[in-house]
Amino acid sequence: MAVFTEVPLAAAASLIDRLGIGTLTDLKGVSSGIENTNYFADTTQGRFVLTLFERLTAEQLPFYLHLMKHLASRGIPVPDPQADGHGEILHSLCGKPASVVNRLAGSHELAPDATHCERVGGMLARMHLAGGDYPRFQPNLRGLEWWGETVPVVVPFLTPEQAELIQAELAFQQHLATTPAYAALPRGPVHADLFRDNVMFDGHRLTGFFDFYFAGVDTFLFDIAVCLNDWCIDLESGRLVEERATAFVAAYDRERPLSSSERRLMPALLRAGALRFWVSRLWDFHLPRDATMLKAHDPGHFERVLRQRIDNPWHPGLSS
Repeated sequence: MAVFTEVPLAAAASLIDRLGIGTLTDLKGVSSGIENTNYFADTTQGRFVLTLFERLTAEQLPFYLHLMKHLASRGIPVPDPQADGHGEILHSLCGKPASVVNRLAGSHELAPDATHCERVGGMLARMHLAGGDYPRFQPNLRGLEWWGETVPVVVPFLTPEQAELIQAELAFQQHLATTPAYAALPRGPVHADLFRDNVMFDGHRLTGFFDFYFAGVDTFLFDIAVCLNDWCIDLESGRLVEERATAFVAAYDRERPLSSSERRLMPALLRAGALRFWVSRLWDFHLPRDATMLKAHDPGHFERVLRQRIDNPWHPGLSS
């Protein structure tokens, strides 16, 4: 969510007017993230987020925007895309596809405890259930196929030891995807990027999930693994903090009981989640795009997480 495209105040004000959500009073660029251009847009009627999409196309975007509408209509606290007078929620600004959503209340919880993890786990399960009848389909665009395309691109930047690790893990995940156990995993629309900075809290009250622009249809277990690898780890070492991980998975299981395949393959999908973000961070770090306020993440973090998941596999301790 860096600023790749500078938006003139008058252009933003014109779009806000067309949406009938008041008069624009303040527009401020958002520095966090690395995919889209984002601005906080305050109006006389409320607080909103204006997004210009830098990589996603107008053909891909309806999946994400209508998914948020679908989830919001079922009581999941997510941003609600604002429609114009014709009911359209996908707009155009400065030559780019754009959306405007309501800004969620609360703040990020960057040092979560077990209760925060419990709240996220329970809401993630509710989100998966709520998306069960979502009619649109789009694969996870940062899934296995993308890993296979991108690993050869980033390998030249790695040490021999790192290259051996990333290629071996890719081969492991490619084999796993051919197995009957993997095919049996429940799947549907997933967030696929639900890190600490994509959830809002007010104290221990969860006020919303946002940034659905990596969403796609994938295994629910992959979504769980991505969360565990961020919410339930020691950031310095990448070590899984069992108290938080157990609270997260137990809360999820109460809302949507895990299948036997999900329990069995948890360690393998935790590795998959780590690989996905190691690959993408290597790509963003070594092949960056120009952007105002762009802050690339350290790829070494998810290398450490992956090594931890390989060396210390974790199964949730749940009754059958």
